[in-house]
Amino acid sequence: MPARTSNTFGNTAGNASGPGAGQDFADSAERLRRLRRLSGIARLMDTAIRIPGTGIRFGADSVMGLVPVIGDAGGAVIGLYIVNEARRMGVPTEKLAQMVGNIAVDSLVGSVPVFGDLFDVYFKSHRRNVDMIMQHFGVVPDDLHRER
Repeated sequence: MPARTSNTFGNTAGNASGPGAGQDFADSAERLRRLRRLSGIARLMDTAIRIPGTGIRFGADSVMGLVPVIGDAGGAVIGLYIVNEARRMGVPTEKLAQMVGNIAVDSLVGSVPVFGDLFDVYFKSHRRNVDMIMQHFGVVPDDLHRER
């Protein structure tokens, strides 16, 4: 691994050469930091709990969905936070629209009593959206777990 050096502004950069090479490293590190945070949110919302003896996983979104209207609205707000972070990171408008569509489907179908609660267990809009962001930037899940 190349040695890291600190510049006048306290940013660290690898020994890459060329104008902006240090900025590319800083941007990449910031992107990974944001993706780790978004992945953690998606995990909490969609897959934090596994039912023993099965491959079924669910998260806070499914549990919050048990509370009529408020639970699904809360899940949608968290989903919109993920979309806003994607927008700030530079994800294209077409993908952002698809991400909003995932949230809309999750919220609308999830608001149907009983069926919506079961749907929430299988349609993981937060995880889908974070996966879209990671795919856009060419980041694989293993990259999020490497040494920071």
